[in-house]
Amino acid sequence: MSYLLPRLTTKKEVDQAIRNTAELVLVLRFGREHDPVCQQLDDILSKTSNLLSKMAAIYIVDVDSIPVYTQYFDITLIPATIFFFNGQHIKVDYEPDHTKFIGSFRNKQDFIDLVEVIFRGAMRGKVMVRSPIDPRNVPQYELLYKEI
Repeated sequence: MSYLLPRLTTKKEVDQAIRNTAELVLVLRFGREHDPVCQQLDDILSKTSNLLSKMAAIYIVDVDSIPVYTQYFDITLIPATIFFFNGQHIKVDYEPDHTKFIGSFRNKQDFIDLVEVIFRGAMRGKVMVRSPIDPRNVPQYELLYKEI
């Protein structure tokens, strides 16, 4: 399903997306196109992108094509999903990492709820929001196996 989502292939494109996405949550999925977990996440992202079009802009980024951001965001496990609002990195209080969501969401509703909470919190000026996702549905690092 990654072919249904816009792809950022250069550092300049990622920079422009972060700077120029205004009043929307910017969702960047870092991963690899042929990884099965990334494909599962891409399926969820593509099915929700139309529903969330007034709240979020969703892009996919290949970790191998832009290693600068892979190092900058400390992406060691894939897929990693990072959220921005008006150029500001938004953090979410899911464990164990507040800066990115590692792995795939269990279902579409988890992702929709998360984007909605981030959007509402960011509109109020918050840089960290409380996760609406049940902690049992957040993948744990030891269960993930794809390292970069």
